[in-house]
Amino acid sequence: MRRRQFLLHTAGLTGASALGLTACSSDGDTTTLKLLAASYDESVGSSIGDQWKGLIASFEKAHPTIKIDLERVPFNKLDRTLARRVKDGRAPDIAQSNVFAPYAEDGKLYSASDLFEIRTEADFTRSYAEAGSVKHIQYGIPFLASTPRLFYNKALFKQARITAPTSWDELAAAAQALKTLGVKTPYGLQLGPEAAEDEVLSWLLADDGGYAGLTSYDFNTAGNVRTLAWLRDELVGKGLAGANPAGLNRTDAYAQFMKGRIGMLVAHPVLMGAADKYRFPYAHTAFPRRQGGAAAPVGLSDWLMAFRQNGNGEASGRFLSHLYGRKSAKAYGGGQAALPVTSSASAALRADPAQRPLWKFIDQMPQAQFQPGNLRSWPTVRAAIRKEIGAAVMKGGSPEGVLESLDTTATQAEL
Repeated sequence: MRRRQFLLHTAGLTGASALGLTACSSDGDTTTLKLLAASYDESVGSSIGDQWKGLIASFEKAHPTIKIDLERVPFNKLDRTLARRVKDGRAPDIAQSNVFAPYAEDGKLYSASDLFEIRTEADFTRSYAEAGSVKHIQYGIPFLASTPRLFYNKALFKQARITAPTSWDELAAAAQALKTLGVKTPYGLQLGPEAAEDEVLSWLLADDGGYAGLTSYDFNTAGNVRTLAWLRDELVGKGLAGANPAGLNRTDAYAQFMKGRIGMLVAHPVLMGAADKYRFPYAHTAFPRRQGGAAAPVGLSDWLMAFRQNGNGEASGRFLSHLYGRKSAKAYGGGQAALPVTSSASAALRADPAQRPLWKFIDQMPQAQFQPGNLRSWPTVRAAIRKEIGAAVMKGGSPEGVLESLDTTATQAEL
C-alpha cells in the first residue's frame, strides 16, 4: 500500500459555483453524480474515517436537485477499479486517483476552467495546479496534498548532543553520533516499494537533480549519480541507514521512529498526530540541501477528476466548488493533517493559532517540486523506480547503471 495509507482527508479552496456548463437541470429534475473515492485501513496517525458523509449531506442540503452516489473502494484497488470502469464505458462523474494524465490526453476529463469560475481556479497553489496539468491545462484537482520535512527524535538528539542538520555533512555527522549512541537506524532511508520514489526525489532535489528535464525524463545525470553515490558511501555503507533500506517501507519507518529505533527520517504532517497522541519527543526541520540551506520540498497529492462521459459537468463543478469551499476547508482541512491547496485556505489556516503545527508545512508548499505524474508513462516508470532504485545505494551498487536502466525504461514507456 502506498503513501495514502497514512494521509488523511483534505479540502481547501475558495467556494464558488461553476460557470458556463449546461448539463445540470434547473427545472426540479434530480441529477445523480457518481463519486468514486478511496477507503483506508487503520494506519500510523489515525483512520481517515468517513469524512465524506457530512460533506455530502451539507452539499445536498444546499443543492436539493443534485444527489451524490458515493462508492468507496480500498485505496490499493482504486486506480485499477477506475481504469476498468473507464475502459468498460462506465466512468464515474468524479473520481479520486493517483493517475490523471491518460484520461486527460484521451479527452475524457473536464478541465479546471470548465468546472470552476476564474477566481476559484486562480486560487490553487500554483505548484499544485501545474502538477495537475497536461499541456498547460489543469485536469487533476489536488486532493490529499502534503509536503514532507525532516523529523527527528529530540530526546535522542539531546543525548547525542547534536542539533538539526542543515547540510548533508551535518546529517551524516548526526547519524554517526546516533549510531554511537546505539540507535539501530540513525537515518530511516525509505527505499521500500511503498514509496521509494518520494524518498529518492527528496535527495535528488537537494542536490539540484530530479527525475525529468524540460521535456521528458532524465535520470542518468552527473548530479543524480553523485547523489546516489553519496547515499551508498556515506550513509548505507557506513551503517547509518539500517540493515536493509531497500526494504524499508514508509509505514514501517514511521512505526520504528515512534519506537525510538529510527533517529530521523523524511515524514509527512500526519506523523505529528501519532507523536502528539503518545507525547513522543519529536521536532521537524526543512530537508537540507547538500551544501546547506533548505532544499525544495517534494510535493505529493492524490487527484480528483471529473469525467465528461455522462455530461454532468455543471453538477460536478458545483459539487467540487462546495468541496473546496472555505467552510469545507475549515471542517475537513488542516485539522485532518492534510494541507490546503489554495492561497486563501492556506492563509486562513496560517492565521489560525490552532493550526500552528502545520504552518511550516504550509509555508513550503509553493516551492514544492513534483514527480512527473502529468506524463502518461509515469505509472510504468514509477514501478521501475520502486523495483530498482534500492540496489543503487547498497554495497557494490552502481548508481549510474541503475539510472541508465531507468532512462531505458522511460524511453520505452513513452513509445
